[in-house]
Amino acid sequence: MLAISRALLSNPRILLLDEPSLGLAPQIVSKIFGIIRDLKAQGTTILLVEQNAAAAVSVSDYVYVLNNGVIYIHGQTDQFGHGSELMNELTGVYV
Repeated sequence: MLAISRALLSNPRILLLDEPSLGLAPQIVSKIFGIIRDLKAQGTTILLVEQNAAAAVSVSDYVYVLNNGVIYIHGQTDQFGHGSELMNELTGVYV
């Protein structure tokens, strides 16, 4: 969270985030993704790398899914929405 705060001090046009939810409590994860939504609404471009597929899709416009370093699938976020077959495949347990 401190790293994100420090990055935002420079008022970036693009923000690169690598696993911002890693090791955080679920309540904090919700807050982080709320902040990501706010930054997006303010016009900040965000490149997000995240294993929590549901959270990542919830804040994304476009999705790339990597499997062993190779693009497995990509597309508009609406292909990856709640309950989609693709989302079920990606997470295995997402409902």
